[in-house]
Amino acid sequence: MGVAYQPMANPWTKKNPLLSMMLSSANAWAGAARGIMTAQAKRQLSAATKGSKPVATRKHPKKRG
Repeated sequence: MGVAYQPMANPWTKKNPLLSMMLSSANAWAGAARGIMTAQAKRQLSAATKGSKPVATRKHPKKRG
């Protein structure tokens, strides 16, 4: 009486609710951090351009032809 051979299930394809929760919270944290950094960058850009003088630009002559 031999034992029937059953291939071992691949552990990488099994569902893991703990890992899923960890990745979900890490993704939420990364999204919040990205939003905070983007807002700070916009504030710094606004502050940097608020005090600067406008740059005089010269219009390029239209090409004829």
